[in-house]
Amino acid sequence: MPWYALFIENGKEEIVQRFIRMYFTESSLISIVPRRKIPEKKEGIMVNSLRLLFPGYILIKTDMTEEIYYTLNKIPYFYKIVSQGCHYSKKEGFHLSTISDAEIDLIQQLINENEVIDYSQIYVEGSKVTVQSGPLTGLEAIIKKIDKHKKRAKIRLNFMKSERTVDVGIEIISNNPRFT
Repeated sequence: MPWYALFIENGKEEIVQRFIRMYFTESSLISIVPRRKIPEKKEGIMVNSLRLLFPGYILIKTDMTEEIYYTLNKIPYFYKIVSQGCHYSKKEGFHLSTISDAEIDLIQQLINENEVIDYSQIYVEGSKVTVQSGPLTGLEAIIKKIDKHKKRAKIRLNFMKSERTVDVGIEIISNNPRFT
């Protein structure tokens, strides 16, 4: 089944996902709202916060039919299915853009079973970054920048054929993993 991106009102992702799960079974439609765990300072104390990976979007996996399409359009706060072509034509049927396999595979590799990108343990030596464990393991190439002070990494993700830069939480390892 292909993956699609739903464009919804920002801040209403949880509500829309509840409606989706109310209207559809998991065998007909799977929905995810990917999040990322990041460290933030609140009142001088470092806390773990969950932030949306793509605010205003829900990702769904389904074999799109007219019935699914029109049911989605009835959900409050739902705007549209993200697409570069026309949405529907009785003459030609559905023409909706799907999320490419490479894009969705990377997102699925990063998130855990709770749809969250957890912290990765990272060792930094000069300008060389080595990921020791976590969701970024083997994905050093998508890391654009490390902020040691904020304990965050800026990573490059492609989503619906456009490049986005997203902050994810990291743990900095002080010892070189080759010598421990």
